[in-house]
Amino acid sequence: MDNWTKVWEDRFGKDEFAYGTEPNDFLKTQIALLQPGKILFAAEGEGRNAVFAAKNGWEVSAFDISQEGKKKALQLALENHVTLDYQIGQLAELDFTPNQLDAIALIYAHFPADIKSNYHQQLDKLLKPGGTILFEAFSKNHLEYVTSNPNVGGPKDLAMLFSIEEIQHDFPNYEWIYLKEEIIDLHEGIYHNGTGSVIRFVGRKK
Repeated sequence: MDNWTKVWEDRFGKDEFAYGTEPNDFLKTQIALLQPGKILFAAEGEGRNAVFAAKNGWEVSAFDISQEGKKKALQLALENHVTLDYQIGQLAELDFTPNQLDAIALIYAHFPADIKSNYHQQLDKLLKPGGTILFEAFSKNHLEYVTSNPNVGGPKDLAMLFSIEEIQHDFPNYEWIYLKEEIIDLHEGIYHNGTGSVIRFVGRKK
């Protein structure tokens, strides 16, 4: 097991849900504006957002590298009487096909810096024209926030954090419905507590 996988197996292997069981606020607001269809949650961890979408009529797929995350996500789904198609592994190895999705959710999907843009490009190919990306993750300016308050969470590697310019570069063939850097207060489980800087993005594929 590589170190990156071990970090998440350890975090998700505990009894508590690392980021809680309630959906992310931005996702909750934005997904309500869409017609339910097929959605993929990338780096979905313990399933809080995927389960919320499934409860609201979406056909939900998800992937992560953590078996412990998947185990808790499927248990949460069972408790909420919904089903998830949850796969484990690297994106290129998984069972997804081009133009199959109506939406993709990237909620704190901080992939390693050397693959994050490539992952965005791979994910783009899975989305139908007219499909929507919902994105919230820590901005490059978040580094000062997590340095002063580790409880807010997020990577301490600047290259893993995001800028508006990176989003524009990675998703050039999109109508940018919402694209802002914002300072928000997070209260999500154990690991997201405090003030932080995030990029929020809603894009519709042209």
